[in-house]
Amino acid sequence: RSPAGMLLVAAGLLLAVTAGGQGSPAGEQESPPGSRFVCTSLPLDAAGAGCPLPPVPVQGGALPPEEELKATVLQLRETVLQQKETIGSQREAIRELTGKLSRCEGADGKWKNEVGKGKDTMGDLPRDPAQVIDQLSRTMQTLKDRLESLEHQLRANVSYAALPSDLREMLQRRLGELERQLLSKVAELEDEKSLLHNETSAHRQKTETALNALLERVSELEKGNSAFKSPDEFKVSLPLRTNYLYGKIKKTLPELYAFTVCLWLRSSASPGIGTPFSYAVPGQANEIVLIEWGNNPIELLINDKVAQLPLFISDGKWHHICITWTTRDGMWEAFQDGEKLGTGENLAPWHPIKPGGVLILGQEQDTVGGRFDATQAFVGEMSQFNIWDRVLKAEDIMNIANCSINMPGNIIPWVDNNVDVFGGATKWPVETCEERLLDL
Repeated sequence: RSPAGMLLVAAGLLLAVTAGGQGSPAGEQESPPGSRFVCTSLPLDAAGAGCPLPPVPVQGGALPPEEELKATVLQLRETVLQQKETIGSQREAIRELTGKLSRCEGADGKWKNEVGKGKDTMGDLPRDPAQVIDQLSRTMQTLKDRLESLEHQLRANVSYAALPSDLREMLQRRLGELERQLLSKVAELEDEKSLLHNETSAHRQKTETALNALLERVSELEKGNSAFKSPDEFKVSLPLRTNYLYGKIKKTLPELYAFTVCLWLRSSASPGIGTPFSYAVPGQANEIVLIEWGNNPIELLINDKVAQLPLFISDGKWHHICITWTTRDGMWEAFQDGEKLGTGENLAPWHPIKPGGVLILGQEQDTVGGRFDATQAFVGEMSQFNIWDRVLKAEDIMNIANCSINMPGNIIPWVDNNVDVFGGATKWPVETCEERLLDL
């Protein structure tokens, strides 16, 4: 054959090898049937921008046509192999960059692992909303910078035509999603900041109101307008055995699993001192009752269950009485003038004291807050009626009884504005604790 004919054959081989080099690797989709290759001629000065063919070395002058054609075919095959390697490296670069982008975004918007390893990330935001907004702005700018860096790397490593259009669209879409998430978080933080400011203002107003009320109360006491020297230095006097003289505690009891009740009292009637106090709730008028009726001993009723107490206080003198009880096994204790005189168990065990009832001084309730019986009324004086939601220690009870400490109840304290009197019952200044001790 002529050299021109052999050159055409070599060109055909080059096209065949090139088509094989551009085929899809294992596991990738091959070119669909019917696809074809288009060969476009390039000017001589553009040969360096495409796939330049290395010059065929000339050894010892002109070669025979067959040898020259063979050398040309070998050079073309080497060039095809180099192009195949270049395409493979470009695909690896694209896959690597796609993986980096996925790690930047993370799963379900959890992108904080790639944004920074510092403390003030989305997983650990500063408490100050202004710092949070500034941090979010810097984070968003960092993401934009990294995406621009990725695009520059892509342009440097592969040609622009080799970057898939769907990858560019995915970059823009992900960036838009991140921006929307950041803006949503900023809006939430602004709402929380506004809510916190409103709550702080309301709390400040309540605090100022309470302080003003306290200052007014202190001013009244300083001016001597109150009938008593302090909110707890008074006694309730119930001079007659009727069904309409009584005192009422304004506060009610919460649910209790234990309690201690202490009070000073001086009875003026016999036999029996009547009912120093009673607590009734809907459905149970005898939730807590202390009563001495006629010649019977003093009894403590809890949920209508009865325990007799070894107390003796009908001699017309001041006495300090304390009673403790716990729902655990129904354990109870009775103290008179600081000394424990009796204890027992199985008094309404495992029954919690019901909340929301009415606490009456001087009368026994047959219904909640009413239906008093004059024969069960207390006649005399009482003071320092306090209730705690726990069993006080014996030494604390002794210290209260001998005037060593002043220990108001944490559930019901003895204060003037917490006690109302009805039917002729009155409030008077009370003797000092030391004077009551002398009366024993």
